Amino acid sequence: MTFKSQFLSLATLSIALTACSGNEENKEVVVEEVLPVVKIEKVYAEEVPQIVSYTATIEPFKSNNITANTSNRIKDIKVDVGQNVVAGQTLVVLDDVNVEQLEVRVANQQRNYERAVELFEIGGGTQQSVEQLKTELDASKRSLKNLKENMELVSPITGVITARNYENGDMTGSLPILTVEDMRPVKVIVNVSENEFPKIKKGMKVEVKLDTYGEEVFAGTVYLIHPTIDAATRTFKVEITVPNADGRIHSGMFARVNINYGTSSHVVVPDLAVVKQTGSGVRYVYTYKDGVVTYCPVELGQRLGNRYELLSGVENNVDVVVSGQTRLSDGIKVKLAETEPAKNDSIN
Repeated sequence: MTFKSQFLSLATLSIALTACSGNEENKEVVVEEVLPVVKIEKVYAEEVPQIVSYTATIEPFKSNNITANTSNRIKDIKVDVGQNVVAGQTLVVLDDVNVEQLEVRVANQQRNYERAVELFEIGGGTQQSVEQLKTELDASKRSLKNLKENMELVSPITGVITARNYENGDMTGSLPILTVEDMRPVKVIVNVSENEFPKIKKGMKVEVKLDTYGEEVFAGTVYLIHPTIDAATRTFKVEITVPNADGRIHSGMFARVNINYGTSSHVVVPDLAVVKQTGSGVRYVYTYKDGVVTYCPVELGQRLGNRYELLSGVENNVDVVVSGQTRLSDGIKVKLAETEPAKNDSIN
């Protein structure tokens, strides 16, 4: 039997006890209805900041891999991991043995070409052989120029060396010799719901917290908004930069990003009013009107201290039950708890 049925039965139960001796008057005992006692509180709609939190990993603003365009022996790596470098600084010097060999080859091709031209001018040889030698000579000169330019590998950006994969004397391979990362500023990339696409703007200010530094807040700025929506996740990427002048933020750190999308008017209720339905993820509250409570499933928004923002389920300016929910069910009558009398602080 439900609580509601019990209360209805009690409300109609009346036991009459009648005494038949002498002139005694008939006596009647009535069992009064026992109602659940609840406390209520009126709730209202408020302008609630719409702050959404995202998790991300700190990344360098720019990253460059320093590699050789052809396999070669490394003569000298001039920097090591953790060292700061500037754009244009020489980082690696490669062995020039290949340069010497190619210079000899170019010199021989130059002589052969000149002899072919002289021979053609006096009626020997052919135009085709001259053109072929010229093509081979030009190709070798381009290779020599490119090789010389790559004997010294320079940094294209100002940053810090974050990886070194070889030592002096090694042959270059598939891995980059060095990695340079620009860490001032750093950036984070978050995946934002497509519903927020119209709200987010380049230049928006956001808050960034790093687990390494607890509750300290770092100022971030929306730097780049990717123009496409991922059809699988219904999200788009947003890149946020964070100044790092003091170098405290490092690549790979775990970050929490809070983006404020403005405010929205929603009902806010005490957390004591919200009940979790056993065996499911449903949350609900009981509203109160004219001595009767109503069961209302709700959709929670943000937790605001000891209150919850409600996205749906309860209207503005209604009373909600904040105590005594365990004995309630939809539509039953209740009794309000007596309020404590106000203390008289006046001085006689």
